[in-house]
Amino acid sequence: MVRRREEALPGQRAERRLTSIEGGRGVEQRAPREADRDAAPGTGRDAAPDTGQAGQEAQGPVREQARMWHVVLSVAGAATPLPELRTALEKLAHDHSFFLTARYAADHAEVRYWEEARDLHDAAAIALRLWGEHRASARLPAWEIVGLEVVDRPTYHKRVAEGFGDPPPQLGGVHPY
Repeated sequence: MVRRREEALPGQRAERRLTSIEGGRGVEQRAPREADRDAAPGTGRDAAPDTGQAGQEAQGPVREQARMWHVVLSVAGAATPLPELRTALEKLAHDHSFFLTARYAADHAEVRYWEEARDLHDAAAIALRLWGEHRASARLPAWEIVGLEVVDRPTYHKRVAEGFGDPPPQLGGVHPY
């Protein structure tokens, strides 16, 4: 599966689309079906538009606001030479937007980054594909994902403020444990 971005029009941002999961076709909500509109009185084709939600649908699809999610992805597998692993993680850091930090040992690693997604389901789906999608391009080892944590931005900041879930001591870059 490939993560795709639509081309952005001048003055707009490209939006991330999930193409591998049901309901992940982007951040646009579908317009109601004709049968849905005809189900309630005054909502069919002949009804006058009102100023509420129906008026917005007539103008175009409703867009949900993307949110930032803090992701911690843990991977493990057969021992890999440390210089090769470090080079691979540095390549991943270069290729992935919002990358924060990675910690590694010969047989496991932890990658922390921010992900922009519509909801938790999309953020988790993207995170679960990250290692596999970058395995060839970054020459990552064939390790499996052994842990995943995804929390929204307010929860992350609340944890840090309360003294739990502190950021790693070396923020930014790729470092050994």
